[in-house]
Amino acid sequence: EIGAKLPNEYELAQDLDVGRSTIREAVRSLATRNILEVRQGSGTYISSKKGVSEDPLGFSLVKDTDQLASDLFELRLLLEPRIAELVAQRVTEEHYLELEKIVIAIEEAVEAGDENHLLLDVQFHSLLANYSGNIAMDSLLPVINQSIHLINAKYTNIQMKSESLHAHRDILKAIKERNPVSAHDAMLLHIMTVRNSALKQVSKK
Repeated sequence: EIGAKLPNEYELAQDLDVGRSTIREAVRSLATRNILEVRQGSGTYISSKKGVSEDPLGFSLVKDTDQLASDLFELRLLLEPRIAELVAQRVTEEHYLELEKIVIAIEEAVEAGDENHLLLDVQFHSLLANYSGNIAMDSLLPVINQSIHLINAKYTNIQMKSESLHAHRDILKAIKERNPVSAHDAMLLHIMTVRNSALKQVSKK
């Protein structure tokens, strides 16, 4: 039922007789697909959002994951600065407060060593696309989410880098000031920094 709260991680692991890491990964996957919603400090709920299929664009069929990672970054460089620009133009006070809340939650999760910061990062970028007001952008979330998951899983340490945390704050500041140019540039710098860091690791292999 939409809005229903799931048992906590420990209870689910006990009920399903699987490890807590398995539960964590399942929740992360389902939240990425808009089936579950993780509310920091509250719990996990059945989402009211439109769900998306697990692999709508067939990324799992691509064998050259290094090329896929590079190509996905090209898409993010095209899409996400524009998304940030649109949000800065159209943001409401309610939407800004939601974005601020999730940025704080990411920082707290990183400081606590909680792997949920990866899921929260996906939610941050997803919220931005949603708040852009562009339905097509919102529907392209699988591209963004797949990219984030691929890079986090394959190329970077599980801990988010401090420059990403600063970048989130810069993006948030530009949105609060309703400055589309600054929002565009802050997001562009963020994606380029993450991209360069990830692809450097690919070249070392």
